[in-house]
Amino acid sequence: MWGLMKVLKFLRAYIKSMRLYYAFVTGITGWIGMAFYEYIAQSPFQTVELVPTTEKKAVVLIMLFLSWGINQIINDYLGLKEDRVNAPHRPMVTGELDPGKALALTGALLTSTLLITYTYLEPIALIPAILGIVLNVVYEYAKGHGIFGNIVFGLMISTCTAFGFLSAGPTASPYFTSSRVSVLILVAVMNGLMTFYTYFKDYEGDKAADKRTIIVLLGIEKSRYLAAISAFLPAGIFTLFYFNHFIEARVNNMFIVLAGLTLFLELWTGYLYFKNPEGDRTYYSLVANFRACICGQATLIALFNTELAMLLFLVSYMFVGFLFDLHTDPKS
Repeated sequence: MWGLMKVLKFLRAYIKSMRLYYAFVTGITGWIGMAFYEYIAQSPFQTVELVPTTEKKAVVLIMLFLSWGINQIINDYLGLKEDRVNAPHRPMVTGELDPGKALALTGALLTSTLLITYTYLEPIALIPAILGIVLNVVYEYAKGHGIFGNIVFGLMISTCTAFGFLSAGPTASPYFTSSRVSVLILVAVMNGLMTFYTYFKDYEGDKAADKRTIIVLLGIEKSRYLAAISAFLPAGIFTLFYFNHFIEARVNNMFIVLAGLTLFLELWTGYLYFKNPEGDRTYYSLVANFRACICGQATLIALFNTELAMLLFLVSYMFVGFLFDLHTDPKS
């Protein structure tokens, strides 16, 4: 009985450390790739692509939605120094979660993911999967070198889009076209911007740990202006790509509606961090930040599946807020 209680306590602390409101970041990002693959498989452009079965899609999505939390354990372990200041209530900091056991479970889960990818999905999808794991480790060190940390983070999350696409079924070469690369860049930019906003709440701890993030380098006052200006970045880059024909898919009414809502969320996020770059409101502004990023990614799906995009936009907006409200402690 006591052994079972210890296991349950460990799992509770592990799940808490996963911070499941982030699951939509990797989940929806990967869904972009899988939905695009399915679109090709159903189109006249299909060559070797096959519409994935429901079971296969379920396996891919489960791994994508859990990938953030599983990798977060590694991130928490590598970031213990600054977390003692920024998030002293996190389970690994308080001792509630044993680092060795947590890393062992994460290692087992990551190994299982790679084995499933190789044996049941598509072996080529191992490339973005392994790259994502490596970039997660690199990120903890890149974070201390200004904008390089944001770039690495954005690239790390974009590997989920590549994984979603490559794991869905057989793919004809070339794997990367101008449209596909443009979408990967947009995903990287949205997530790099998202993590930039998260640095505001970590300013004091990052500074104490000598993590020279872009906010530590610029200081709060300059960073708050950058927060407001940067909110236009995803829309600006999409416009640049689209009107220069890097993105072959044409916009539709659903995309325009969702893009308008996303732009509002992005500008609102920029305003919140401009107004409240420090204090408790900085933490609670994260929900707007996550919604802007994740809903923006759902919007990209509207280029080739309008109904799915609308559903994911609404579900993401609702559940990101719901899951975030379950983690009301700014210090955890």
